[in-house]
Amino acid sequence: MATLDSFARMEFVHAPTALEHLPRLSHALRRPVYIKRDDQIGPALGGNKARKLEYLLADAKRQHARRVVTFGGLQSNHARMTAAAARMCAIEPHLFYFERRPARLTGNLHVAQLLGAKLYFIPIGGSGGMTIERSNRLVHMLATALVGRHYFIPVGGHHWLGCLGYVRCAIELAAQVRERGLHEAQLICAAGTGGTLAGLMAGVALANIPIRLLGIDVGKLWKAFPHSIAQVASTICERLGSQRRYTAADVPLIQGRYVGTGYAQPTAEANAAIGRLAQLEGIVLDPIYTGKAMAAMLDLAERGELGRNTPLIFLHTGGSPALFA
Repeated sequence: MATLDSFARMEFVHAPTALEHLPRLSHALRRPVYIKRDDQIGPALGGNKARKLEYLLADAKRQHARRVVTFGGLQSNHARMTAAAARMCAIEPHLFYFERRPARLTGNLHVAQLLGAKLYFIPIGGSGGMTIERSNRLVHMLATALVGRHYFIPVGGHHWLGCLGYVRCAIELAAQVRERGLHEAQLICAAGTGGTLAGLMAGVALANIPIRLLGIDVGKLWKAFPHSIAQVASTICERLGSQRRYTAADVPLIQGRYVGTGYAQPTAEANAAIGRLAQLEGIVLDPIYTGKAMAAMLDLAERGELGRNTPLIFLHTGGSPALFA
């Protein structure tokens, strides 16, 4: 059976990331609440994509890639961190955005520019209700025409190899959960492209970890989104020698309910959640991903939809540059 150590990876992550108790939010919600600090890992202001890029950039180096290509929204954390990780590997980063070039490059775009990434702004709109898989194929074809030979990283690192990073995170979290006695805790995370959730699903199942997962859709971006997540989780299990398979119905995802008007469009509830956590605990979230996921967690907890006494763990996936956009 293959193991995680069978796959080459770079070392962008100083693990384990902290699992911090949130005493004042715990008091407010009348239950134990913790936060997993994946915002504190990786290059160029950090974030959860570091776990995926460890595997993807190792593969790019194995293939002797000179250029790496990926794409995302204007405030894509994934694009910003891909540029930084590529620079650490002496690979030239090329980033595609399917919107007009802003008058000023702010937030994640500003950091990507500092990293010397080649930025392509092609205003043809977003995913247009396509599947993630179709979007990746189309961008890969376009990048081949414009960039030439390159190593392609799917949007958000949505690929089984990169998502091994969140199998590793699940195993890391298992030790922390057992140490603190947080059995049957509920882990809540933002789902933009769903790779983090897919890796966690596979990791929790393969390692028999006593936590439940819940992803919060923050973008309403993709056609057949749960199916795409299930496919990645199933492929991870297959690559690690397990017969476990997932269907769309197995994916613990709330779609649409907390998105607001769309991806990268802040909501009043998300802004309130960002302020609440900052003022209670001194921890800053972002308005695109973690703010919406925190708003969902608070709402679901206060409605009693996460049980009455269930410990909660919030996965902080990063994204602070978007605050300055």
